[in-house]
Amino acid sequence: MGYEVARFVGDVDEELICPICSGVLEDPLQAPQCEHAFCKECINEWLAHQPSCPVDRQPITPADLKAVPRILRNLLSRLQISCDNSSFGCTVVVKLDRLAMHREECEHNPKRPVPCEQGCGLVIPKDELKEHNCVKELRILVQNQQQKLNDLQLQLNEQRRELNLLKECIRAIRLSSPSIPAIVESIEQDEVVRWASSLQRARVTRWGGMISTPDAVLQSMVRRALSESGCPPHIINDLMENAHERRWPPGLSTLETRQMNRRYYENYVCKRIPGKQAVVVMACDNSHMNADMLLEPGLVMIFAHALSTM
Repeated sequence: MGYEVARFVGDVDEELICPICSGVLEDPLQAPQCEHAFCKECINEWLAHQPSCPVDRQPITPADLKAVPRILRNLLSRLQISCDNSSFGCTVVVKLDRLAMHREECEHNPKRPVPCEQGCGLVIPKDELKEHNCVKELRILVQNQQQKLNDLQLQLNEQRRELNLLKECIRAIRLSSPSIPAIVESIEQDEVVRWASSLQRARVTRWGGMISTPDAVLQSMVRRALSESGCPPHIINDLMENAHERRWPPGLSTLETRQMNRRYYENYVCKRIPGKQAVVVMACDNSHMNADMLLEPGLVMIFAHALSTM
């Protein structure tokens, strides 16, 4: 709907009046052939009932409508209009193209958001301040947040259920087709190789700084870093289990063997776990090493300040 003509200072050219609502054009659109201009809301509502121009009855559809010429938009923007809140005491007159900005800032706007001064911290429309009840509004806010949490929990539960169903389907497919496990294993191995290739090569500067029995907190930090680096989820548990010397290969199983085999493990291709003093020694990167120095899919080595990048 257009702006009331009475709100404008001085006369308004007839070309700027909407033929449908008789108000000054608001968000105007133009018919393609006859070029009659209308308020966007007015003409769309009109065409919903009869597909023709309200002035000369030429056939048109909403898709035919186009923007009015720039000169018409410029004429509209220069019109002087009183504030929407004049009935609430505002005496400001602005150019039409500045009306929306003024409306947001107008001190007389009854819907202007203002902070509650009673201590709840909520921002509410100015005209609702008198009826505002902090306790009631906060209770509603808490209830809404709780409902959102409940909805989120339901979504998570549904996702878990779907994931379990998917796992069951994959398990059934594997049992029914002997070739499927080999295909899946090949895909998973390719994923491991791509991830290992994305990591930065690292050089261990002090092998004696190796932490062979990392505590739970340290392991949790490294696990998170592995996940954030894009490590395939199906190998994270194995890698973290292999971070403890009890799971290390024979060539690293005890302090004595590690001291004896130092000349061997110095030949490891080590990849840096981003942001941590830790590396992964992946089997796919170390095919040149003896079997007693490797684990599948690889092992994690955590150090106390003993790494540099290559």
